[in-house]
Order: sequence, then C-alpha cells, then structure tokens
Amino acid sequence: QVQLVESGGGLVQAGGSLRLSCAASGRTFTNYAMGWFRQAPGKRREFVAAISRSDSTYSPDSMEGRFTISRDNAQNTVYLQMNSLKPEDTAIYYCAAARVYSSLRAKIADYWGQGTQVTVSS
Repeated sequence: QVQLVESGGGLVQAGGSLRLSCAASGRTFTNYAMGWFRQAPGKRREFVAAISRSDSTYSPDSMEGRFTISRDNAQNTVYLQMNSLKPEDTAIYYCAAARVYSSLRAKIADYWGQGTQVTVSS
C-alpha cells in the first residue's frame, strides 16, 4: 500500500501561483511514477502532469506549460508548481502513484490521494 496526502491548496487570485505537495508513505516511493490530476465540479477527472521514476516529465498541451511537476525522492514527495493561474483551474487536485508511467496519461493509477482544493478567483 501507498498512502498519498496532498497539501498546499487554497484560494489564489488569477495570475497567481501555488505549489502543491503530495507526501507518500508506505512502499518504496522510487518504485512509482507519480502524477497530478484535477477534477472540477460536473467535469471528468483531467490529467495534469506526470513524472517517471527517472525524472522524465510530461504535461499535456492543454496545460499550456504553466504547470511543472517535480519529485524529491529523499522526502518521498512530489510537487506541482502552478503559475499564471486562471479561474478555470479551479478544481480538486489529486496526486497518484503508478507502477507504469504511461498509464498515468490514461488516468490509470495504483494509488490515489484524497485531493486538495484549489480555487482561483477572478
């Protein structure tokens, strides 16, 4: 089992930045690729970014290069730096762990966190 706990969400004005953290515990963190997802009310869960065990990263074009994922294996933590935030970024943000990096793009993961709310005001 891997337990994931997100933090760092909150209320921010449009144009601002936030950094989300996801602390992992349980099985060996370095065995997993990690990803961030989000879900707005009434919408499907959306893939935001992923990072492999070897620190390769991917974020879809729809994120416009505003979001950066990183990991600190010594701290068992994955981060999501979010810049130039827009009201449409308002959602619950989830982190996830997967044994297979490519599965994250398909929104498939082995473990999920409970999420942290991000609200961007206009």
